[in-house]
Order: sequence, then C-alpha cells, then structure tokens
Amino acid sequence: MTDIDVLFVNWRDVSHPEGGGSERYVQRIAEGLAAAGLQVTLLCAEHGRAPAEEVVNGVRIIRRGRRLSVYPRAFAFVRRHRPRLVIDVQNGIPFCSTLATEAPVTTVVHHVHKEQWPMVFGRIGGRIGWWLESKVAPKVYRRVPYVTISEATRTEMTGLGIAADRITLVPVGTEPIVPVETPRSPSPRLVVLGRLVPHKQVEHALEILARLSDRWPDLSLAVVGEGWWEEQLRAEAERLGVADRVEFTGFVDERAKHEQLAASWVHVCPSVKEGWGMVVIEAGGHGVPTVGYHASGGLQESVVDGVSGVLVDDLDGMTAAVARLLEDEGTRRAMGEAATRHAATFEWSASVATFAGVLTKALHDQTTEEFRSGEQGRALVALLERARTRTGRDESITLRPLPIAAAPARQPAASGLA
Repeated sequence: MTDIDVLFVNWRDVSHPEGGGSERYVQRIAEGLAAAGLQVTLLCAEHGRAPAEEVVNGVRIIRRGRRLSVYPRAFAFVRRHRPRLVIDVQNGIPFCSTLATEAPVTTVVHHVHKEQWPMVFGRIGGRIGWWLESKVAPKVYRRVPYVTISEATRTEMTGLGIAADRITLVPVGTEPIVPVETPRSPSPRLVVLGRLVPHKQVEHALEILARLSDRWPDLSLAVVGEGWWEEQLRAEAERLGVADRVEFTGFVDERAKHEQLAASWVHVCPSVKEGWGMVVIEAGGHGVPTVGYHASGGLQESVVDGVSGVLVDDLDGMTAAVARLLEDEGTRRAMGEAATRHAATFEWSASVATFAGVLTKALHDQTTEEFRSGEQGRALVALLERARTRTGRDESITLRPLPIAAAPARQPAASGLA
C-alpha cells in the first residue's frame, strides 16, 4: 500500500511522443491538487523517452506497460496500492477502476470517439471499440461522477445513457503563451497543428491549399506535428500538386510551435472530433483565428463562432471561410484580437477548484461517515477544500513548464484515439 491521496490513471502523459491536449489537461489538474498539499500520482504507459518514475511539478508519474498493457497494469496498481481517490481517464477504452477499488472513483471523458473508432481500427475493430465505450463503460461507471471539458461532449455522453446531473463541466485552462519575436508571414500562410493521424483530417487543409492556389499563388501551409499518417499526407500533397508549398515540420519544441503559430494568418482545424481544441487557444494567444468544423464538438466552445474564428459544416464551407479571412485583413485582424481576448478568459486555477469540488462530493457520496470523520478522512477533506477555495492567481497554481519528449523516431502504423 502506498500513501496516495489522488491517483490518476491515463494511457499517456505529457512527455509521451503522442501526448497532446488531453494529457496537458490531466497534468495541470494534477499539479493544482498537488499544490494544495495532496499526494498525487499519475500512472500511465511507458514509452522509452522518459524514466519509469519521476516527479514533475509536484506530481509523481509512474510509467508501466504499453499502449494496451497499461490497462491491466493500472488495474493491478489500483488494487495493490489502494489510493484514497481514483481519477479514471477514459480515452475510449475504460480502465474499469471501479472493479478494483472501493475508494471513490471519478471518470474523466474528454470526448466521445464514435467517429474515430472505424477510422483507426477498421470496421470490425471499430465496432468492438465503440461497444466498449458506449455499452461497457457506462455500466462499469454507472455509480460514479463524470467530468468533461465541453458542453458538446456532455450532450454526447447523455446520449449514451449517462445522466446529465452526474456530469460536471470542468473547462480547460490557458497554457502560458510562449513569447516569440516571429513576425507574421508577409505572404498568406495557413497552419494545422496536431498529431498526424487519420481522424485529424489534415488532408482537408491540403485540399484547401490546392483549391485556393489560383487566387493566392504564394499561399503556403505549415503542417506542425508528427505521426504515422505522415507518408500518406505527403503523397496527397504530391497528388494535389502543392508539395512545394507545404512545410512538414515534424516534431517541434514549444518555442518552435509558437513561432509557427505567430507566423501564420489562419489556423485550420479540420479534425473529426476535439474534446476542446487547446491549440485553438494557443493560436488565439498569437492573434490567429481558427476555422474548424461544428461537428467536432469541443470547438463550439474554444471558438466563438463569427467572433474569434469560424465554424463550418463541410470542406466547401471551410474553404470559403479560409478564403474570406485571407482576403479580408480587417476581419482577420478583428477575429485574431477577439481570439486573444477569449484565450485569456480560461484559468487553470478555476478549473482545479471546480475539479476539487467534484472530488469532495465523490468523497461524501462514496465513503462512510466513519471514514470521513477519522483522521485520514478529515485530512483529505481539508486538503480538497484548500484546493477548491484557492481560485485566485496565487503561487499554488503557478504554471511551470511541462516536459516535452525528445523527437520520436518514425513509427509504424499505430492506434491513438484522442
């Protein structure tokens, strides 16, 4: 048994080569809880570019197992170490922590993966994955509270039979914008940022570049990120005749990422599904508006449609919206300024406080009065209350830099849903 107040189980962490916004969310919430004095541990998959164990900004990270074996390893860890609170982060496949412990469990769902399963695993594998997510998981977690990051996801979750009053919205905070001196590109430039996997639909950005080439012969596109779908994207750029105006940057560090955003005119986000779209906020920090899809879910909240960016229904609409922003400098600047203001409204301290409130309620609903009135229970309640009430900009929620993995070696086809 280990002295763990709060255990997060997640398939990846921020140092993972495939880590993204959902991993940043978990890390920042964990840091906020740790800053209040709670003993916080994150168990996730190992990946060979970070140690088996380390402490990052007050959070103990333990890496065990791989893409799929992390699930039984996490289950065994929960049973053996008996944490006082468990945060089960469900990225499609459930960890089923409720079957491994009698401690209070809270489930985090960033977004529902219905459209992504067949795109990544094919027809049969996709049906199995969707069955796990839509049928098995709601039964396994039927007595525990849920946390999600957008109203769109909450609506989709209720469609799976999860009662709305069991789902709490805890928004994403804004990451510190890395200050760079990179000027805006003198020629029109688009940027798409994220893992290069099928459901991010980077092909749509390539198609937009091709469609608008006659009007803007000097239009270029930066594809920032790496992933197993890169060769297919390069082949598509060649087929469309735009390869000479597409920059595939591969893996970049935080500064280089922000330099790419600062140089761009428009951020294109053609993803099938986004829980929130943290890159939208990062682009907004540099005054760059986003064009994305209504149906992606979370972008309905990270983008203020018609104000800080534009949400559309299909590729034709996305092409038209990008064209309008390229040709109308006044609108583009106004939306960029609005995006900057919108990005500044999300604070991690408020997110941590709301999350701590969910854990406090879970503790009251899922434990006995005898436990809560005992020494351990009273100490846990006090620390959660401390996390819940520290919503200001104090030193406890100061954001420290997050670890970034070394540039990963090129990988064969893999499966990642988030």
